[in-house]
Amino acid sequence: MVFHGQSSDRNRPRGATGFLLLTVAPATDETQGMAPLPSPPRVPWDRSRITPGIVHFGVGGFHRAHQAVYLDELMAAGHCLDWGIVGVGSLPGDARMRDVLAAQDHQYTVVVKHADGSRDRRVIGSIIDFRHAPDDREGVLALLADPAIRIVGLTITEGGYHLHPVTGEFDPSDPLLAHDLSGEGVPVSVFGMIVEGLRRRRDAGVAPYAVMSCDNLPGNGAIARSMIGAFAERLDPSLAAWIAAEVSFPNTMVDRITPATTDADIAELQAAGVEDAWPVVCEPFRQWVLEDQFPTGRPAWEEVGAQLVGDVTPYELMKLRLLNASHQAIACLGQLDGFRYAHEVSVDPLHRDLMLSYMADEAIPTLAPVPGIDLDDYRRTVVDRFANPAVADPLARLATDVSDRIPKFLLPVVQHNLNHGGPVDRSALIIAAWARWCEGTDESGNPVEIQDRLEPRLRAAASHHDTDLLGFLRQPDLFADLVDNPRFTAPYADFLTQLRTLGARATLTALLSAG
Repeated sequence: MVFHGQSSDRNRPRGATGFLLLTVAPATDETQGMAPLPSPPRVPWDRSRITPGIVHFGVGGFHRAHQAVYLDELMAAGHCLDWGIVGVGSLPGDARMRDVLAAQDHQYTVVVKHADGSRDRRVIGSIIDFRHAPDDREGVLALLADPAIRIVGLTITEGGYHLHPVTGEFDPSDPLLAHDLSGEGVPVSVFGMIVEGLRRRRDAGVAPYAVMSCDNLPGNGAIARSMIGAFAERLDPSLAAWIAAEVSFPNTMVDRITPATTDADIAELQAAGVEDAWPVVCEPFRQWVLEDQFPTGRPAWEEVGAQLVGDVTPYELMKLRLLNASHQAIACLGQLDGFRYAHEVSVDPLHRDLMLSYMADEAIPTLAPVPGIDLDDYRRTVVDRFANPAVADPLARLATDVSDRIPKFLLPVVQHNLNHGGPVDRSALIIAAWARWCEGTDESGNPVEIQDRLEPRLRAAASHHDTDLLGFLRQPDLFADLVDNPRFTAPYADFLTQLRTLGARATLTALLSAG
């Protein structure tokens, strides 16, 4: 295990200096003194002195492979034992996570998959409890009111912030929000629970917790502040004013590819003698940049590779517009071209060139300099990460909830380039591939599964392509007035026509051949 922000040469991209871009991989079995790992998973250090300090909403694979790992490395060294994580699941479906973690004393295995086929395995012990809110909402609220809790973290997906994608205003239409805003009964939404916890702390004279978003949103802390503030304003203007004056919402940038755990992953651990019902698999790379705004304290994350900065914006825009947007570049187009996994499509010369040229020609010119980062190296590192065959990240996962992703990751690049005379052809192809995918069949006529909260509407919009090639763009809540800009619609319509008649590969070949 490597502390104090050091990384191995294997993980450091060429030209990266000053800023820790590729940081610590979880320790191997040997570095934890385990040969083999125990069954069920158990950390080789004493957890009995850990007390809760963080409540985290959204304990999925990413949180367990990222924030929980940073904290576990500190705790394994005997530090920050008063910062134990208590996870909260807000939805009925989170009951499975409750049951699995409870059966394993809230410990689990992180398996880091290297491109050469080797594995690093680490048992994580920083999560000490998990509360399923539908079972005990009052218990969750009492936990949030506890002075020991000084940070509330969020990985609730981009759609969990109730942010209107075009207006940027708070969207209160969600039924759970409507229930909470009615004032009837205990809150059921994440926002409702957070605000009620803050109300109880204010009334008891307890300092508020910091609210730390770890979701892929530009200015995620600022968005959390705005959306939670708007919710509180509708509920209790005086409480909203107190939140605005007293509660910290630091911006953060997080990064680690964490595909869904498969039966094969579980079986691989079983073959090594580990009975873990829900391990986490991930790539070696990890990155965490935070604004240091934690008035009631925080763990010493910088000791294990995180970077505490005054302004996260350059780093988060780099990640969203390069890495996240590049995921969207292969998600639908790659599947149309017959690929099923990110590593397969990322070693294909055409798709690799599309990602690299999109980042170089369209995305990077929209970014300000990023301290300590060589952006040309970064874009190549992104594609190399995607090409890791051991991770086997399904394109179907990347194509989930595209309606929450393309508007946030790709459209800001499009709008910047339209406003400043920059190129938009590659972005137009990516969006056209999404529109073609939403027709509901692949190039062989087989039905495809569209996993998106707006699936019925997306299918309906794509169904008009025979008579209206721009029909998919006529969704102003997703695309604003993009349909009215001929500099975008001309290449978009041309690419959509080619995708429908010639196929993905021929369309991509023609674009790249044209330079």
